[in-house]
Amino acid sequence: MSDALINGLAGAGGGIIAQLITYPLQTVNTRQQTERDPKKDTRSQGALERMCQVVKEEGWERLYGGLMPSVVGTAASQGVYYYFYQIFRNKAEAAALQQKKMGVGDGSVGMLSSLVVAALSGCVNVLLTNPIWVVVTRMQTHRKESNRTPADQGLFVATEQPILSAVEPLPYGTSHVIQEIYGEAGIWGFWKGVLPTLIMVSNPSIQFMLYEAMLAKLRKRRAWSKKGSNGVTALEIFLIGALAKLGATVVTYPILVVKARLQARQDKTGDRRHHYKGTWDAIIKMIRYEGFNGFYKGMGTKIVQSVLAAAVLFMMKEELVRGVRFLLAKDAVKPKHL
Repeated sequence: MSDALINGLAGAGGGIIAQLITYPLQTVNTRQQTERDPKKDTRSQGALERMCQVVKEEGWERLYGGLMPSVVGTAASQGVYYYFYQIFRNKAEAAALQQKKMGVGDGSVGMLSSLVVAALSGCVNVLLTNPIWVVVTRMQTHRKESNRTPADQGLFVATEQPILSAVEPLPYGTSHVIQEIYGEAGIWGFWKGVLPTLIMVSNPSIQFMLYEAMLAKLRKRRAWSKKGSNGVTALEIFLIGALAKLGATVVTYPILVVKARLQARQDKTGDRRHHYKGTWDAIIKMIRYEGFNGFYKGMGTKIVQSVLAAAVLFMMKEELVRGVRFLLAKDAVKPKHL
C-alpha cells in the first residue's frame, strides 16, 4: 500500500471523527456567518447560548442538519486532500534531493515548497468537492418552522429574527436541496462560492506549513529518543495541530464568511442588500451595510470548532497512519510456512 493511499484513508478517517465531534459548533457558526441583519448584533451571543436557542426553537436535530452529506464531504475532502498532498510532497522531496546532488540546498523540502504543495492539493480538493459543501451550507442554514404560539413568537421578534435562513416546514433533505440548487442556477449552482473557496486554499496551506514546521522542529529536538514517531506523542501532535489551525483561521476568516454568504440561499424577493450576485458584490454590500465587523461574525465559535477539529484530525490521522504501517510491517515480517 502506497504512502499516498495510507495518508488519504487516514485523513478521511480522522476527518470523519473530527466532524462528528464538532458538528453542532459548525452548524451554529454557519448560521452566525450568514446572519445578514445589520441592526442585530449576534456577536454578543455565545456559541453555547446559540446552540441552546436552536434546540429550544427547532429541536436537537437541527444542530445536525446536513450531517450525512457533511460526513461524505469530509471523507471526500480529507481523502482527496491527503492523497494529492502526499503525491505532491513526494515529488517535492524528490526534487529537493535532486537539487542536493547538484549542490543546491540540503535535500529537505523548504517552507515555500510546503506551501505550494498544500496549495495545489487544496485546489484539487476544492474543484472536486465544492458541490457537496454548497448542499451542506444550505441544510445548515435551513430553519425548522417553530410551533410557538403568536404570543411566544412576539417575545423573540427583537432577539431572534434571521434574515437569511429559510423558514419552511420539514422535510428538507439532501435530494430536496440538490433539486433546489439546480432549479436556481443549473449545474453551475453547485460551484457557488468557488472563488472565495479557492482563495481559502491559503487556510490549509498556512495550516500545513505551520504544522510541518513545528512538527519538524519538535522531531529534531527529540531525534535522540527512539519511542514512537521520533518521540512525538499524540498529545503533542494534538497541540501542534491546534496551534497551526488557530493561526490559519485568524488570517482567512473574512473569506470564509463571504463563501458562506454565497453558498447559502439568496433572498431574491426581499431587501436587495441580502442578495449577492457574486464575490465582489458580497464584499461591497457587506462593507456598505454591515461594516468590517460583518466579516468576523461568529469568529469565536469558528476558532473553537476549527482548532478542536484540526487537533483531533491531526492526532487521529497520525495514529491511523502509524497503526496501518505497524500492521503492514508486522504482516511483512510474518514467517511464511510451506
